[in-house]
Amino acid sequence: MSQSLRVVMAQLNLRVGDVHGNVERIIEAANSARELWEADVIVFPELALSGYPPEDLLLRSSMQRRIEQGLQRLREEVRGIYLVVGYPWLDADARYNACAVIADGELLATYFKQKLPNYRVFDEKRYFEPGQQACVVDIKGIAVALSICEDIWFPEPMAQARAAGAQLMLSLNASPFHLDKQREREEVLAERAAEGEMPIIYVNQVGGQDELVFDGGSCVIDVYRAVCQRTPAFIEGLYPVDLQWQGDCLRPRQTHCEELPGLEASVYQALVVGVRDYVRKNGFNGVVLGLSGGIDSALTLAVAVDALGAERVEAVMMPYHYTAQISQEDAEAEARALGVSYQVLPIAAAVDAFMQTLAPVFDGSPRDTSEENLQARCRGTMLMAISNKKGYLVLTTGNKSELAVGYATLYGDMAGGFDVLKDVPKTLVFRLAEYRNSHGRVIPQRVIERPPSAELAPGQLDEDSLPPYPLLDEILKLYIEHDLSANAIIAEGFDEDTVNRVLRLVDRNEYKRRQAAIGIRVTQRGFGRDRRYPITSGWRLGD
Repeated sequence: MSQSLRVVMAQLNLRVGDVHGNVERIIEAANSARELWEADVIVFPELALSGYPPEDLLLRSSMQRRIEQGLQRLREEVRGIYLVVGYPWLDADARYNACAVIADGELLATYFKQKLPNYRVFDEKRYFEPGQQACVVDIKGIAVALSICEDIWFPEPMAQARAAGAQLMLSLNASPFHLDKQREREEVLAERAAEGEMPIIYVNQVGGQDELVFDGGSCVIDVYRAVCQRTPAFIEGLYPVDLQWQGDCLRPRQTHCEELPGLEASVYQALVVGVRDYVRKNGFNGVVLGLSGGIDSALTLAVAVDALGAERVEAVMMPYHYTAQISQEDAEAEARALGVSYQVLPIAAAVDAFMQTLAPVFDGSPRDTSEENLQARCRGTMLMAISNKKGYLVLTTGNKSELAVGYATLYGDMAGGFDVLKDVPKTLVFRLAEYRNSHGRVIPQRVIERPPSAELAPGQLDEDSLPPYPLLDEILKLYIEHDLSANAIIAEGFDEDTVNRVLRLVDRNEYKRRQAAIGIRVTQRGFGRDRRYPITSGWRLGD
């Protein structure tokens, strides 16, 4: 039996569907771990070969062939280190979420994930069959068990591993970020380590994948529930872990534990990573957005610059008659502070042309939101034209509160490819703006302090149409993230008329959200793949 073991946690940002590229990254990381760290073992995230989540790419007939070729390359090209790597595997008519131990050309052991998540953003039962058995493999005389992501959230796989004689658990993960997720993970890991009487090395991926962001947070937990090591959030890297025997107990060496980022810091980092990876992985030249002088577009601009650099970001102010002078001044100040390309393109001529063309249709009808929405749709058309011409992704700037109640214009301010703030409530937008300014003021203070307005009509304010945002966000959180009924929310002390009005707005605007750009998920229940409600429904509020 070896008296020590060095395991490297490979916290990598892999690309969904790029099996060849992912194999290259794995080989490079394994060689670095062996040569730079003299590691015995390197552990990669869940489904590292295919990337996570591969979704219906798993149904492609060539996926299995590509995985087999990738595994063959790992067997042939990596020597002198144990690889623990995840991949999808098709066995007869069953497909498994699998991982294997590979060393010196041999595939020593294979494990199939037992607990398949099928809630919120996960739908693994659509693709995979569950495994049934523990997998324990001898590595330098140490009995090492394998588990994959959801397995560690349940006691049974750990109990199986302990019964099979395991002394160390390696956990491969693709666990997406949401608020306070790392604390939740570590509480569960502490329980499992104590139950199994063995340390756990937990390896998670990083990076953005469509609306999901993976935050890493790979860590090591000992049998006494202590966090012995924690990697930086949202940052790729290879992180060595040293384990030694103390009596009959395998103990991880206490080393650096990265501090958990605060709420605002973690959300802001998630937004930056989400934008950077969506633009980079999809091959856009840069991004363009409408800069209104309001707080949502100001925060979106700051995130975009921090993600991509000022040289790949373009901001456009598109004023109309109702655009306040201070909005134009503040938009220019934000653009100059962040160093982006900035243009002013007035929309009055475009709106007038539409109004003239529509005059026979609108004649005799009173002015209403139709005219207001024309302004937003002219702006959306201009941004999409710039997108087409320059190969830039249009970033929309709507926040979760607005999208929830439909306070947005289809084919107007909703026109675009990616909504940075889609899962960020308005009250959190303000907090994130203050957080970003604490690292260098780029958002004018009066943008943060001014009452929000869409500026589509004279003297218009958001709160003319909506409850105050602190109240609105509390009601929305209970309804959207906790699925409470109208009566249950009212029982929490909220005004009945206000609750019913807000919930009706949420329900009747599902059709808008179904057509909205995707955006980064940061809460436990975001719009999109996370919350799936019918557009056409006879459901009525109440219990």
